[in-house]
Amino acid sequence: MNRKNFITSLVTAGGILSTCDAWAAPTLSEMRREHKIPPYLKAGDSIGITSPAGYISLEAIHPSVQLMESWGFKVVIGTTIGKKDYTYGGTDEERRLDFQMMLDSPEIKAIMCARGGYGFVRFIDQINFKDFVRNPKWLIGFSDITVLHAHVNQNFGIATLHSKMCNSFPDDWAKAEPIQISTILSIKQALGGEKLNYTATGALSNRYGRAEGPLVGGNLSIIHTLAGTPSDLDTRGKILFVEDTKEQLYSIDRMFWNLKRTGKLAHLAGLIIGGFNIKTDAIGEEFGQSVYEMVMEKVKEYTYPVCFDFPVGHQLNNFALKCNVKHELMVGQGGSTLKEV
Repeated sequence: MNRKNFITSLVTAGGILSTCDAWAAPTLSEMRREHKIPPYLKAGDSIGITSPAGYISLEAIHPSVQLMESWGFKVVIGTTIGKKDYTYGGTDEERRLDFQMMLDSPEIKAIMCARGGYGFVRFIDQINFKDFVRNPKWLIGFSDITVLHAHVNQNFGIATLHSKMCNSFPDDWAKAEPIQISTILSIKQALGGEKLNYTATGALSNRYGRAEGPLVGGNLSIIHTLAGTPSDLDTRGKILFVEDTKEQLYSIDRMFWNLKRTGKLAHLAGLIIGGFNIKTDAIGEEFGQSVYEMVMEKVKEYTYPVCFDFPVGHQLNNFALKCNVKHELMVGQGGSTLKEV
């Protein structure tokens, strides 16, 4: 059942449903609902590259094309690559048509978004997912692509891949840092069907415990702007991960209040805090709380585990995560682990 978070009261034949009922924990049948995992890729399969948000040149995606071809995949370059309409990779209609073509093509087994930026929300409601639901494929990206992850996970229960995109591939693989290589290879491992297993060092603010549930999340700014829309995430019984970049502390605090007030923090299985690249406060206007403090303030009455400093976000250590796939989160004194189960 897909219940609205913003219900103040619902008059029914039997009486009134309060907000407490609207935010109730998921039923056993909801928790056991099967999630669809697209077929994993094999050598010879095709990956499409499209730019549904910001502009990117053909030259900029060349390293990613070379590397994915070296993995044994064919690469189909979309019509939006190299197109420019102000900040976008083509007009809204050009970006929509390119994405729709790749979504409907039976030859394309995965779609990698070339970069983030801004733009997917401008046409997400015009995408026809009918063929995709019948024949799911891996949708890959992060940042602005959180719109797509949230919409697909919430409406269709299909797994997607939150990971780096073409603009994050190194120009020279031989000179790339080890952590950059590991994160790019995690995309190959995920698409090939390997079960992913990650660790994070211990943080003083971590709250210990074990959680199990589907993994959902992405960019905090995007998640908070989707509240009340058809793409709004239902986080009940889920492990939620969030990350963000170029935001000031007061803005991050406001967004976490949004998560709390919309009920998204109330019935989590677990919470993962990834990278947060903070804009420096102006002198004399310091916010006064760290990300650690503001998060724990919002979840202090709950008991689920909380993991900080997880390797996901706008940073080099941004590993691939399978959204809407069941994971186990363990947070302890020695650090945290997240593994697919």
